[in-house]
Amino acid sequence: MKRVFDFLVSLVGLVVLSPLLLVIILLIKWKMGGPVFYRQLRTGRYGKGFTICKFRSMRIDHDGTTTSVKGESRITPLGARLRKYKLDELPELWNVLIGDMSLVGPRPDVPEFTDRLSGDEKLILELRPGITGPASLKYADEEEILASVPDPQKYTNEVIWPDKVRINLEYYRTRTFLGDFTFILKTIFRNSNTESSAR
Repeated sequence: MKRVFDFLVSLVGLVVLSPLLLVIILLIKWKMGGPVFYRQLRTGRYGKGFTICKFRSMRIDHDGTTTSVKGESRITPLGARLRKYKLDELPELWNVLIGDMSLVGPRPDVPEFTDRLSGDEKLILELRPGITGPASLKYADEEEILASVPDPQKYTNEVIWPDKVRINLEYYRTRTFLGDFTFILKTIFRNSNTESSAR
């Protein structure tokens, strides 16, 4: 039932949002130049790798880690706006449509992080990774949090990532279809409130 729901919602979402997607594509080409999409290997269900697709929000020639901090120079002004409202993640609807991801689930990590999972933590890999979920909502302002600490990478490794693992493991054990629907609504309304506050 969840897979059918994911397929139908992602298909409708891609169709309905196609004008917005086209506008973002044109803006990226105009303001940033270069590739429109950012692709990266992530760990999916059962530990199988897949290529995630997002709108590019960083300069092409940057050097950096997978940990992003608000205000860093490698993020372009347009990219910062896309990331603020999570618009850079809209292409992930395609990943949902083809079955790599789900609308709700643990965010897909790079192998660097999933290789650290041990014991019961590996149960998380039985789930399709999601666009949103309980850990994503808790750390929706992760870039702002990291901007306020002296060592963002260390804070990610020692505080945020272990907490996300704990939350995702709890989600694995307590997930329901109704709960997933609630996370989707919370994500939509959170982004709507963020946009209203910025006006």
